[in-house]
Amino acid sequence: MEEIKFGNKLLEILVKHGMIQPEVAREAEEKALTKGELIEKYLADNNIVSPADMTLAISEYLDMPPIVLDHFVPDSQLMELVPTEVLYKYKALPVARLGKTLTVALGDPFDVAAVEELHIATGLDIIPVVAPEKSVTAILEKHRNANMAGLNMAEIMQQAEGTEVETAPGDTPVVQESLEQMLQSASDRPVIKMVNMLLIEAVRMQASDIHIEPQEDYVRVRYRVDGQLLERPSLPKSLQSAIVSRIRILADLDIGEQRLPQDGRFRINALGKTLDVRVSIIPTILGGRVVLRLLDKAGLFPNLAALGMDQRAYEAMSFAIQQPHGIILVTGPTGSGKTTTLYSCLQELNQINVNIVTCEDPVEYQIPGIIQVKINEAVGCTFASALRAILRQDPDIVLIGEIRDAETAEIAIKASLTGHLVLSTLHTNDACGTITRLLDMGMEPFLVASSLILSQAQRLYRKLCPACRKPVDVPLNVLQDYHIPLDFFGDQKIYGPGGCPRCFGTGYKGRAAIMEVLPIDDDIRSAIMRQAIADEIREIAERKGMIGLKRAALERVKEGLTSLEVALKIAGNI
Repeated sequence: MEEIKFGNKLLEILVKHGMIQPEVAREAEEKALTKGELIEKYLADNNIVSPADMTLAISEYLDMPPIVLDHFVPDSQLMELVPTEVLYKYKALPVARLGKTLTVALGDPFDVAAVEELHIATGLDIIPVVAPEKSVTAILEKHRNANMAGLNMAEIMQQAEGTEVETAPGDTPVVQESLEQMLQSASDRPVIKMVNMLLIEAVRMQASDIHIEPQEDYVRVRYRVDGQLLERPSLPKSLQSAIVSRIRILADLDIGEQRLPQDGRFRINALGKTLDVRVSIIPTILGGRVVLRLLDKAGLFPNLAALGMDQRAYEAMSFAIQQPHGIILVTGPTGSGKTTTLYSCLQELNQINVNIVTCEDPVEYQIPGIIQVKINEAVGCTFASALRAILRQDPDIVLIGEIRDAETAEIAIKASLTGHLVLSTLHTNDACGTITRLLDMGMEPFLVASSLILSQAQRLYRKLCPACRKPVDVPLNVLQDYHIPLDFFGDQKIYGPGGCPRCFGTGYKGRAAIMEVLPIDDDIRSAIMRQAIADEIREIAERKGMIGLKRAALERVKEGLTSLEVALKIAGNI
């Protein structure tokens, strides 16, 4: 039988052994070339060739022995020979050791750097064998979860041993005699280590929040990573009360109060980072539900340039914050990064000759050199009352956490007209809607036109994991539904999420902001004075070069930074 020739030796092996039909192989080769994918990845992702057949073909192609990993249980001692990040990076699984020789199953045997890196990491001679990639990654993930699950957390809890936990300053809670048992259980070493473990793992995963949620038979734990909640191994129900009490002790809360919501904060030093932890506990029918917000000051951007805005937006924002007076408003829904943007502005403005005062609810990040006032409406310290008091403190720059009512808006506008630079946030859909919102709150058009110097709207998008993103087709029906020009992406390749250990199987890693910046010039002021609707103001701004949120989101898709699905989710209806 005449051997059929292909441009890829791997395809010839597959056809030779009857693992794939020649015509199917030819079609797959053409499609893989068109999409710019490796043929082995294309065949595997589209289930054209089984993992076992692909492993055998690669084995013959590379002259490397194959291995079947069905029912394989990794040896913990062998796993400890190689750093975890190296195992995940090269999809490597140690399977056997004989003297100075280590046999390693490679899910990606084409990675020529893998063997050398494993040799450097272990100091052993490496014998590579070929294994199905999905089998290797599944075993690695299962092994990692097993090490973290339930009470089998020895390795992580050992790391937690050295974690420093500092309580925030405050009065020590008075513990009643009847609470001695609760206090004792919260002080037991295993409970302390378990709480520390939760905090360390959250820091490692770069989570913004930890949710500890009582269920009937267990305690559910979820971390918010890149805006999405990921479920982690659950905790025993028997430790629920002790864990919640331990957190109350750290935050200087009354451990005897089980009926009312409580808020507090404390500080931790973990994995070389210092983080403030904000605590919220509410009573439920199954016990106290805890949410811990992790605030990493190191995650703040040192200046505006670090925010990654497009050039026009950066120049407009940079010009606005250098003005001696006026009001700058940042808008967007909860969790869209408004506070981070404002703090970036403050850090750029924080000079020895400038007096900066803020009023916030709550104070999220403590910044040296800035006076920060915490709003406490329960005792009458509202945004409006705090702002009046702040204006008697000779400020140059004032940050208001949020304009919630007409009274606060009026004081903020008048402060901006009397020689102060005011920065604040407002809840509107876009930058142009800010103007309409202020007018709806009863502000006079001439006051808004005179005081407002810039309005900015923003959203956070999830960034594709660079390690596992994959090319996807552009769905034409989606473009039509969202009124996107069919030729918007042209021949540009766009990407979608994959899923790998590095991104915990989500396909996304990290977040960034898209921004819509509206500088207030004479044309916009004229539109405000005649109380033009938001659509008219947007039309004027876009003629002058403003890039809207939707366009900004689609540009990030074109750049390969995020998926079309994410872009349309955050800005498709704007």
